[in-house]
Amino acid sequence: MRLLADMGVSLKVVDWLRAEGHDCVHLRDEALQCLPNGEVFTKAIGEDRIVLTFDLDFGELAAMSSGRAASVIVFRLRNARADHVIERLSVALEHEAVPLRQGAVVLIEETRIRVRELPIRGTGSA
Repeated sequence: MRLLADMGVSLKVVDWLRAEGHDCVHLRDEALQCLPNGEVFTKAIGEDRIVLTFDLDFGELAAMSSGRAASVIVFRLRNARADHVIERLSVALEHEAVPLRQGAVVLIEETRIRVRELPIRGTGSA
C-alpha cells in the first residue's frame, strides 16, 4: 500500500511499514511538517496514498471530499506508543485492505476497528 504519515505518527511506525513492503512517506521526509491538513489530504489524493493520522480532521475531510478518493486511517488510541500503534495497524491492514483500496475512513481504536466506506452519505432528510 501507498501511505502518507501525518506528523503525529512515529517514524518507528513508518520504518515498520517500509520493512513490511509498503510505500510509506512521512511528512517530515519531505520537510512538510507545517503543511495544513487540507493540503496534506490533497497531496495524498494526488499521490494515491492513504493518510495515517491521529487527527480527526482527516476523517471529516475524507467524508466531505465527494468524488476525490483518498482513504484515511485515524488512530483513536489511549496508548500511542509506536509498538502498540504497529500492533493495531497490522490488524487493520490485514483485515481492511479492500475498503482502504476502494476508499474508506478506518478508525483504529483500542478494542475495535471501525470502517466507513466512501463516499459517506448522509442519513437525514433536507
